Amino acid sequence: MIPAERHRAILALLSNQEVVSINQLTQQLRVSHMTIRRDIGKLEADSRVISVSGGVQLTETMHSELSHEAKTTQNQSAKVSIGLLASELVKPNTTVYLDAGTTTLEIAHKLSHRDDIMVVTNDFVIAAFLMKNSKCSLYHTGGKVDRENQSCVGSKAARLLNELNIDLAFVSTSSWSQRGISTPSEDKIQVKQAIVRFAKTNYLVSDSSKYGKIATFHAVDMNCFDAVITDSNFPSSCIQDLSEQGIKVVTG
Repeated sequence: MIPAERHRAILALLSNQEVVSINQLTQQLRVSHMTIRRDIGKLEADSRVISVSGGVQLTETMHSELSHEAKTTQNQSAKVSIGLLASELVKPNTTVYLDAGTTTLEIAHKLSHRDDIMVVTNDFVIAAFLMKNSKCSLYHTGGKVDRENQSCVGSKAARLLNELNIDLAFVSTSSWSQRGISTPSEDKIQVKQAIVRFAKTNYLVSDSSKYGKIATFHAVDMNCFDAVITDSNFPSSCIQDLSEQGIKVVTG
């Protein structure tokens, strides 16, 4: 059986059951674990499947995003852990970009005692929190207002990022895979592409529940990130796959 035939067979199995184990695939397709891993890697790179512990499942398609209020109640302990890990990477006298999101809000909480940094954000909630609770230098991008996510998007927001020398960017996403991050909102693409282009170092910050979800618009390739910061539930097989792409994964 040639690779293309195996790929079709894997997808056919997944159309009938939510998760297929590696052992099941090796037995049914009569190939080695190494061959199946290569097949899964190819399908993951094409955003067709996602590795899970001991097996594989189809990617989940997203057509819309939750509001900021709804996101605050989801995976909070993972976000707190990610926020702590990220904050420890911020060196003295650093210019930091915090992308819009509830995970990056946790980073802002952990940085609020710092008076030696400059924070740039497109998020109104982050800006409001830091205005009241910190002494850091603070810039908001401005731009088109996204009411649901309480942030700014579009070309005007992206333009400010082009004018600043940002040392370290923490980029959020509601959906990502080995191919990169995606979004159901076309207006968000320009901001995310601008920050990974102009920041010296880029971290993707996302809890593991968002991995394997694919939205309408592809925004940024994974190779634009220096590392991923996620939680301890992120599959070890995915860590290895990303490592092979030169992307470090930090978990806590």
